[in-house]
Amino acid sequence: MISPNLTPSFPSRLPQVGTTIFTVMSALATKHQAINLGQGFPDFPCDRDLIAKVNEAMLADHNQYPPMIGVAELRHGVSQKIQNLYGHHYDPDSEITITAGGTQGILTAILSCVSPGDEVVIIEPAYDSYRPSIELAGGKTIAVSLELVRDQHGHVSSYSIPWNALAKVIHAKTRLLIINTPHNPTGMVWQKADLDRLAKLLKDTSTLVLSDEVYEHMVFDGAHHHSVASHPELAARSFLISSFGKTYHVTGWKVGYVAAPISLTAEFRKVHQFNVFTVNTPMQYGLAAYLFDPSHYLNLPTFYQAKRDFFRAGLEQTQFKLLPTPGTYFQSVDYTALSIPEAKLPEADFCKWLTTEVGVAAIPVSAFYEQATESGVIRFCFAKQEQTLTTALQRLQAL
Repeated sequence: MISPNLTPSFPSRLPQVGTTIFTVMSALATKHQAINLGQGFPDFPCDRDLIAKVNEAMLADHNQYPPMIGVAELRHGVSQKIQNLYGHHYDPDSEITITAGGTQGILTAILSCVSPGDEVVIIEPAYDSYRPSIELAGGKTIAVSLELVRDQHGHVSSYSIPWNALAKVIHAKTRLLIINTPHNPTGMVWQKADLDRLAKLLKDTSTLVLSDEVYEHMVFDGAHHHSVASHPELAARSFLISSFGKTYHVTGWKVGYVAAPISLTAEFRKVHQFNVFTVNTPMQYGLAAYLFDPSHYLNLPTFYQAKRDFFRAGLEQTQFKLLPTPGTYFQSVDYTALSIPEAKLPEADFCKWLTTEVGVAAIPVSAFYEQATESGVIRFCFAKQEQTLTTALQRLQAL
């Protein structure tokens, strides 16, 4: 081993960043053989037909560099899907770029438009990559928090968009606003009226929008996902981010896309070509062939709603207070009503106790804020096999 004294030191670009809570909780779950309902990934296989299509692409020798912007078949498929679902046409050649997952799309979009000193507004609790990406661009993060709605006993019952707080922080120096719908970690879903209100708020500004919509196909109870692509005023100023990994149960493939107006895409691609250049070739061809059948994503709400309903029915046999879950594959609960001493623990400590002593891993919602904000709410992922959920529920029902 090289002596650490020989390695030159340098200032950290992300001095406040350590190991993410997702890595910590997953490692703890593995160590204690707990059921991991913390990190958001399925424990069931993807469609074998999708794997076959990728294999066919490999055997057809689609194994060299694809175009920097993504293979044409996949970009055209994405364009057609957005047109069919949201009524907006993105030109597949000049307005759609295939990315190495949603997170790379987020980082690249931020790097492409945020300059040192620019302000970027995020809404907390927020996905943990937003703030570091802004800092790497030299931007200044301005965070506003979702408003907590509490019941008569003081338990969190839902969240609402902080419109007044947003109006106060958006001004001439605001380069970008990041929104996320369906929302991780709360499961909240923006409505059409919310997009209308956002468009009105931004109308006389030069603020851009980054809309993180990786859970777009997980909206339940007959409701529809309202994308920025469906709103002409917002589409004209937005980067739209989505993920094949989330949609097709292949999170490890890390393939997504960014759709944006031609001027935004031109700047996006300047960065994209140097921070990733391009994305796995046979995966792109396989996804293009699979995307041709819309049932693969149109059936997703029914698939995940069944899991949500099964999991919620089991949780209703506990003292956890369930928050609404109109979208995503996450269920948030308020644990402070549990009649055990541990219910008074801070969220991170409660999740560690739940993992080590009960055998079920969850994620504290406080971890989605820069300054840990305690609300007594934790997040479970129900993108699991029924047997996994059943075992987890048995352990939680014993509390």
